Amino acid sequence: MENKESKTCYPKQHNHEITGSTRISGCCEYAHNHRFATVSGDAIPCDGSHVHGVKFTTDSCNGHHHEFCGTTGKAIDVGCGKHVHLLKGCTTYDANHKHEFIVSTDIENPVCE
Repeated sequence: MENKESKTCYPKQHNHEITGSTRISGCCEYAHNHRFATVSGDAIPCDGSHVHGVKFTTDSCNGHHHEFCGTTGKAIDVGCGKHVHLLKGCTTYDANHKHEFIVSTDIENPVCE
């Protein structure tokens, strides 16, 4: 007999590409932001959905960079059996400041037919 609770409506092992920019921090000639690009970890079951672990290091700007380590929000259906995740947070504190950011992941497995 099949256990219906173990069924999922998403591929058990998949990842998402993530690209984004932080919000501007600093003022005047010190105002700047950073860019980042990464690939999420595998799906982690969570309350009838799933999330992904995310780690990245931003690009270097004004001689410093920032890091982030956290988890996406749950899957957000975008139709056609595809989904994305919201990722928001704050980078590590470096050079006397930190940056906030908010992005969505790319659709999982975008080249799959």
